[in-house]
Amino acid sequence: MKKRESGRLVYFKYFYSKLGYKVFIALFLSLCVGLLDGFGLAMFLPLLQMVGDTDTVSSGEELGGLQFLISGLESLGVQLNLQTVLFVIMFFFIFKGVTKFCQGYYNVLTQQYFIRKLRLTYAKMLGNYSYKSFVNVDSGMVQNTMGGEMGRVSTAFKNYFSTIQSGVLVAVYLGLAIATNFQFAILVAIGGTLSNLVYNRIYKKTKLTSKKITKGGHIYQGLLIQNVAFYKYLRATGLMSLFYDKMKVAIEYIERSNKKIGFYNSLVVAAREPLVITVVVIVILIQVNLFSENISAIVLSLLFFYRSLNSLVELQNHWNNFLNVTGSLDNVIEFGQQLAKAQDKKGNEEFLGLNNSIKLEDVSFGYFEDKVLQKINLDIQAKSTVAFVGESGSGKTTLVNLIAGLFDADTGKILIDDKDLCKIDKLSFQKKIGYITQEPVIFSDTIFNNITAWSEKSPENQEKFWKALKKAAIDDFVKELPEREDSKLGNNGIQVSGGQKQRLAIARELYKETEILVMDEATSALDSETEKIIQKNIDQLKGQLTILIIAHRLSTIRTADKIILLKNGNIEAVGSYSELIVESEKFKKMVQLQEV
Repeated sequence: MKKRESGRLVYFKYFYSKLGYKVFIALFLSLCVGLLDGFGLAMFLPLLQMVGDTDTVSSGEELGGLQFLISGLESLGVQLNLQTVLFVIMFFFIFKGVTKFCQGYYNVLTQQYFIRKLRLTYAKMLGNYSYKSFVNVDSGMVQNTMGGEMGRVSTAFKNYFSTIQSGVLVAVYLGLAIATNFQFAILVAIGGTLSNLVYNRIYKKTKLTSKKITKGGHIYQGLLIQNVAFYKYLRATGLMSLFYDKMKVAIEYIERSNKKIGFYNSLVVAAREPLVITVVVIVILIQVNLFSENISAIVLSLLFFYRSLNSLVELQNHWNNFLNVTGSLDNVIEFGQQLAKAQDKKGNEEFLGLNNSIKLEDVSFGYFEDKVLQKINLDIQAKSTVAFVGESGSGKTTLVNLIAGLFDADTGKILIDDKDLCKIDKLSFQKKIGYITQEPVIFSDTIFNNITAWSEKSPENQEKFWKALKKAAIDDFVKELPEREDSKLGNNGIQVSGGQKQRLAIARELYKETEILVMDEATSALDSETEKIIQKNIDQLKGQLTILIIAHRLSTIRTADKIILLKNGNIEAVGSYSELIVESEKFKKMVQLQEV
């Protein structure tokens, strides 16, 4: 947020960037409501003049600058008497009611359009957020911003435009008042300025407290995510009570901030009527005693004055309510800017399949200043099986993530069939990648939807589904379930064991029409017998897919075409299993240690 710019202007620019012309339609409707209300009120003076004498014809002189209403009606051939004035008043207020309905409903439509567009835009940007940036972001902040904060931004939007619409009404009533009695404008300016001084101090405290609520929300959401993710560990180790204490501190922090907001809101609401009445009384005394005005001559100007003060106080209330949630709005704006700055670059060339090879030429990469990988040169032939081994932190997973397009190389090139990966459409490329990790991804949905990624339940897809389950050695388990493929797996697969989750995750990737299969120690959670079955099925895929294996169990990569031994971000040795046993003392020692 640029401090040198007015906060109101910055927020208006932000809303306008999302809504465009819709902003001005809303303001135009507010203008119409104010004018129709003002004209309807103005017609009460001729009505009062006629009370007791239904045959009296109004001259309109008592309307001052609004006399054009009377002359306009007369030019249309309407003679003003009690009946016609009543009908004119009724017309103005009926038309005002229709316009008020249009304004209110249009505000609802605009608000819903805004929040829908905001959520969809942020969801899309989050989906294309640079993975390098994502791994360094606070998950609690992301959860809180995309969840609760969006609701508070919807409230901010509503109150911001209610503030502007109240401002339009103030301007309308002031304009009508000036047309009726110029002295009135001076008094309103003084009254408005004085009342604004009362509220300014409250506004500052409200905005500061709003930022504290947003900060507390980030902390609480982060703790909540960890509580759910590590629930089993926290319960098993007796740490849940300690974690509860941390959550209690965050909850009480939010509570204190919300209490402060409530105090300031109550103060603003309580001061509304006394402030309006005080200013009205002062205006009447000044008009009658100082300017020697007849009370009947200032009735209309006082009516507009009271209306304008009500709109002014409503403006102040809406503005204070807006300030209650500015912390959330600022946070959402800043998060949007953060997402926009780190969007993944997409090439234009569609990936149709891997035909020849994947090459890395002088590729270096680091999450921060230190490089995890340094000048990697590598050639992976299509439909070959390549394993990556090395100590923890040697760069195995990072290297495979680069090949999968999760990261962009800091320097050097990654070539897919001699085409720079940066120029290839990543979505079309990654749709052809199967990725099986040590921690299997299980969605809170049915088995069928988990395996098929929510595909249509057609006979063809069901046949593919059961074939994938069989290859992953999980088909018998699914057939024994009461609801078979329609069984729910629960949050993160809570209904099944770790080995079953792993086999289901493997089945999902086997179901896809992948070109490249990445296995990050995919069989580590399985028993020896099941591991052998799956390993046999995966071995059958040799020569059909390009298989990249991040290996910790070296016994699982004996049949790999090529093994890459990494150390401190550099390739130390390359060869088959039998070649490295002979040529690399490091690899030989690693094998011997695992065989002990």
